[in-house]
Amino acid sequence: MKYGFVKVAAASPQLKVADVKFNTLKIEEEIARQAENGTEILVFPELSLCGYTCGALFLQPLLIDACMTGLRELAAFTKGISMLIFIGLLVAYIGKLYNCAAALCGGKVLGIVPKTHIPNYGEFYEKRYFSPAPKGNASYPLWAEETTIFGTDQLFADINLSETKVACEICEDLWAGIPPSVRHTAAGATIVVNLSASDETVGKVEYRKTLLGAHSGKNVCAYVYADAGMGESTTDMVFAAHDLICENGALLAEAKPFGTGRAEAVLDLGRMQCERRRSTTFCPNAAGHTTVPFSMLLHETALTRPVSPTPFVPSDAAARAERCELILEIQADGLAKRLEHAHARTAVLGISGGLDSCLALLVAVRAMKRLQRPMHDILAVTMPCFGTTKRTRSNAEILCQELGVQFTEISITNTVRSHFADIGQSESVLDVTFENGQARVRTLELMDLANRTGGLVVGTGDLSELALGWATYNGDHMSMYGVNAGVPKTLVRHIVRYEADTAQSLALRRVLLDILDTPVSPELLPATETGEIAQQTESLVGPYELHDFYLYYVLRFGFGPEKIYRLAQTAFAGKYPAETLLHWLKNFYRRFFIQQFKRSCLPDGPKVGSVTLSPRGDWRMPSDACAAVWQAELDRLEAR
Repeated sequence: MKYGFVKVAAASPQLKVADVKFNTLKIEEEIARQAENGTEILVFPELSLCGYTCGALFLQPLLIDACMTGLRELAAFTKGISMLIFIGLLVAYIGKLYNCAAALCGGKVLGIVPKTHIPNYGEFYEKRYFSPAPKGNASYPLWAEETTIFGTDQLFADINLSETKVACEICEDLWAGIPPSVRHTAAGATIVVNLSASDETVGKVEYRKTLLGAHSGKNVCAYVYADAGMGESTTDMVFAAHDLICENGALLAEAKPFGTGRAEAVLDLGRMQCERRRSTTFCPNAAGHTTVPFSMLLHETALTRPVSPTPFVPSDAAARAERCELILEIQADGLAKRLEHAHARTAVLGISGGLDSCLALLVAVRAMKRLQRPMHDILAVTMPCFGTTKRTRSNAEILCQELGVQFTEISITNTVRSHFADIGQSESVLDVTFENGQARVRTLELMDLANRTGGLVVGTGDLSELALGWATYNGDHMSMYGVNAGVPKTLVRHIVRYEADTAQSLALRRVLLDILDTPVSPELLPATETGEIAQQTESLVGPYELHDFYLYYVLRFGFGPEKIYRLAQTAFAGKYPAETLLHWLKNFYRRFFIQQFKRSCLPDGPKVGSVTLSPRGDWRMPSDACAAVWQAELDRLEAR
């Protein structure tokens, strides 16, 4: 349960209709199995103690009493088990019968939750037997001196993990126009459990998944749905044990209908809490709810949920291609609007033969097509200097030829040397001045060329570089419109590959693939003796796949270093040792904080995904913010 991770399960064990003793034993067997499996919250189906299809037998006092006897036995069975368990049963209260769920933990009955919405249509006729839940919560006598709470508005809250707040509803409650979950989640519930007996008919599987996903999404919560299955009467209905677990709109686990009758998943409650804090339309309202505390052991939940090493990039090839196309369209539309609004006669950009400038050029081509303007209106400029290699220079020229844009070479070597002479910089000193001086001259050339041609300078820097501050202030950091500002480096690669896969000519495909194979470098240091790139970015700042992973969880969910480190260990298991992950995580936080001043004055650029570093959009951070809190947590991780 550390870091907000909670393992949950929905289980539909075999039952016999009206045989409470048999059903109790089967439930105990499942509890024991799940306890061994590390499950922390377990949900059984509607009326799982007696069976949903008892019909007129519900009115028999013997069955009512048998349910209470079974509940007492199950409560005793759970003593010493660190698990919150929900069981469906028949309950008599003040002269009426109720379809209920009982919450158990550590040998105690924490509460009894009655069903709110009683169906009485089609094959359902529950109003013959059951009353809808009364308003408010009240005390309910169990046995001997023990009592519990009876009512719908209960929140079962773990005292050891504040994110764990569980509410309960029963079957039809989910289908109602205004389900109880709306109140429960507004009151703070992060998990809604639903004990159900939903019979199987054509089309109902997909409908259930859609319904559950929609409710979990709009309420920013998790849903654990346990469905009736094997053993229920088949007189008029058949039940398939279609257990489901959803989290904030996403399906995490599903029991195949007529299958095992078991769905298990690990929830990330910290993630949902972050989503709620971010959303100004999520309105908390705890009025009328009773908080019922319970305690489970605080331990590190085995992380079985998938953690993608590339959270910005879909793993499915078709979904990835669809995303690449959409991003290109967003970028092109944004640039087209800006060119049109500025009455720009040209789009001017530096073309290096690297990934980022390649993507910016591809976007510019699309923008011109959208505006029905000739490709000649794009002016691509290569600016060789001390570190430029034949490979990148050649790729830049071939790329421009294949795309039909203007290609111009401006050697900046003499200008840089003149500038170095002005400031007393030795060409033999390969320091930050040596590097940044070149980058600023390149930007000067582009800006003035844009002025001369009535154009607009298109920025090439990507989201990952902006996060790390891997850009020269008032150099490549600056442009008139940054088309790549919302695209992380890992996704830049896939977009360029997508363009290669869909290229109209073999020559274009070849040059795009070679650009993809070229080491990422600003080429600001002299090449090797053999003419190869000497300055490789990832050997200096770290692997972009790691930094993009860290960036996603910092920006999207606000996770701290410890949780991100935990996720990274799962995502990159077998690829990077723990000490490497921690080393680059420390590097990420250090650079992220000290480089905010560059992001505070970024040019405009389109947002393409869920996060951006624009100072006018998602990320508004003081340039002099202190990283002490985050550094302290990193230090604790290093000291372990």
